[in-house]
Amino acid sequence: MSKAKPARRPETKRSGDTAEIAFLQRANSQGLRVSKPFGDSDRYDFIIDNGTHRWRIQVKSTGKLIAKGKYHVNAGRRLGLSAVPYLKSEIDFIAVHIHPENTWYIIPVTAIDGRVSLSLSSLTDPKNGPFGEYCEAWHLLKQ
Repeated sequence: MSKAKPARRPETKRSGDTAEIAFLQRANSQGLRVSKPFGDSDRYDFIIDNGTHRWRIQVKSTGKLIAKGKYHVNAGRRLGLSAVPYLKSEIDFIAVHIHPENTWYIIPVTAIDGRVSLSLSSLTDPKNGPFGEYCEAWHLLKQ
């Protein structure tokens, strides 16, 4: 008999749903065309069509402050009890919403380099750390 998948915590699911709504609103306000795939079968949450390219976007959110000015976000996907990194064959970008600050990081999956966990800087110092250049980098989805 196979083991049952661990149930997602309801607050995690609600937080993810809220982040997806926020992404949809923000991407639309940036003039991007947004599509939502039917169901949860794909690794990505949205497709962005900028008229030239189509990008697969995985949306994540966090409010977990791990140190002064640093937020932690799970940037991988679950495979049983383990976290595994997203592959560039699955998604193009991870969009991370830091909800206490209403800040977005638009990070190419190639920049994540196999990580399943990220530390992102607060809006008070967004250029600090390896992902600072991706803070509010909506222009990457318009290229």
